[in-house]
Amino acid sequence: MIDTIIIRENRINEAADALKKGQLVVFPTETVYGLGADALNPEAVKKIFVAKGRPTDNPLIVHISCREQLIELVEEITPTAEKLMAIFWPGPLTIVMKKSKIVPDVITGGLDTVAIRMPSHPLAMELIRLSGVPVAAPSANISGKPSPTSERHVIEDLKGRVDYILLGGDTEVGLESTVLDISGTKAQILRPGVITYDDIFNVIGELSYDPHLIDENSTPKSPGMKYKHYSPEAEVIIVKGNKKSVKIQEMIDEYTLEHKKVGLMATDNLLNSFDEVIKCSLGNANSIDDVGNKLFRCLRYLDQLKVDVIISESFDKKGFGIAIMNRLEKAAGFHIIDSEEDER
Repeated sequence: MIDTIIIRENRINEAADALKKGQLVVFPTETVYGLGADALNPEAVKKIFVAKGRPTDNPLIVHISCREQLIELVEEITPTAEKLMAIFWPGPLTIVMKKSKIVPDVITGGLDTVAIRMPSHPLAMELIRLSGVPVAAPSANISGKPSPTSERHVIEDLKGRVDYILLGGDTEVGLESTVLDISGTKAQILRPGVITYDDIFNVIGELSYDPHLIDENSTPKSPGMKYKHYSPEAEVIIVKGNKKSVKIQEMIDEYTLEHKKVGLMATDNLLNSFDEVIKCSLGNANSIDDVGNKLFRCLRYLDQLKVDVIISESFDKKGFGIAIMNRLEKAAGFHIIDSEEDER
């Protein structure tokens, strides 16, 4: 058990010094909270895997605060990388490039590429700048659980496992960054996020999705996507189709008869149709950004209430909705019910 020191912005210099010394620091980004260590210190990085309970063959994302750090981490900054950085950095886009020799294998899971991003959160940028080192940082949660988007989440998961927790309020995006691999002949989205396929296509042209995003049985290449993820303790079931309101009520009734505690997470319009159920709002149905921001919060909230089953509505797989459904389907173990199935 580690004596975790919990601090705010006025003590950020302590956190930066801790990173230099090889210690673990949790910090906020615009996407989710990250669990950071000096990316060029293999012994420090190994502590991340221990703290999270994360498999060591799962690559980590390296966070930087300036171009000078990027130059030393990669083999080459290609014209494609230049275009992407000009538009999306700082921000929630992780770019996978060929790594330089100084990047430890523990960061890359033995691959010849490294995933790098420049976060836009001011505390994250200042922490990295003050530390003077690139920071390896997966999401700051116990491996397999929903990623942390609030101060409470990181304290619950990692107090006693890390040296410092730098608090910075709730995160803005709520889902992890988009991961884009440009190390090959054709750009490929390895993990969808708030920066969408269309956003990237408009900058660099032709690209594709990692086959894993289409076929769940194939092996993913992205950091954080290889193993079970985003899963609360409760069983999660997704309901889709135009008859979802009726189907959800049937399911609530059935589980209640079985003496199971049911939680429902949905957008406000659908949520307001139900009374005798524990509810968590995913926000306005007309704002997919709102849904993304609240998804992990709802999974954690309903878990804290010790529900046995979480029922969620589904969302259109377009734009940011692709990223939301990617996380939601993994949380549900791809348990999806079509409310119109009986009507066919």
